[in-house]
Amino acid sequence: MLGISSGPRIKGNTDLLLREVMSGAASAGANTEYISLNKLKIAPCMECNACYKTGVCRVEDDYQTVFTKMLDSDRLIFATPVFFMAVCAQGKLLIDRCQCLWSRKYVLKKSLFSTGSRDRRGMVIAVGGSKSKKMFDSIRLTMKYYFDVLEATYAANLFVNKIDDRGDILKHPIAMKEAFRLGHEFAGEEVPLPQEPVDVDISGNSYNSTEISRRF
Repeated sequence: MLGISSGPRIKGNTDLLLREVMSGAASAGANTEYISLNKLKIAPCMECNACYKTGVCRVEDDYQTVFTKMLDSDRLIFATPVFFMAVCAQGKLLIDRCQCLWSRKYVLKKSLFSTGSRDRRGMVIAVGGSKSKKMFDSIRLTMKYYFDVLEATYAANLFVNKIDDRGDILKHPIAMKEAFRLGHEFAGEEVPLPQEPVDVDISGNSYNSTEISRRF
């Protein structure tokens, strides 16, 4: 399982939730690996379209390392704070560089894997300070197409609103508990693939379980 923390703050709210999801997965026996994009050098997509012929990005930087890990993992978790109702800049750089995978799949008509289909699943963690949950709509749409090019089923979301200051998520035990539970379930293969992503929406201004909304 690969956990990608895209936020600029180490031990920020999305980062802490991701670590808790990874702990839940480890408790289920999963091999886990954590990556912070803030520590890597990933350039933006140059739109040179070289990947239209090769299916490979010609820009050499830390993207190649993350690229390899994303393809090797059968469980992917992408964590982002919400900035201006969208994925944060560090996360969007990585997503845009996956244009080479889009080219491989839709231009060159090649699968990412030579061994046939795999049970690959993706989860999204997003935290925002706004009281409006509409901020998660753009996150959901972006991640839908990101997981599509990675040939991973978009399986789950953990969305928390009304959380802003660094570390405030630790004051919300229900959110941390849900993160651990999702990680434990996400690690296994016994849970059937959902037709649509399972949504766990949590209101960050309340600390009781009645504020959790799950859509299955």
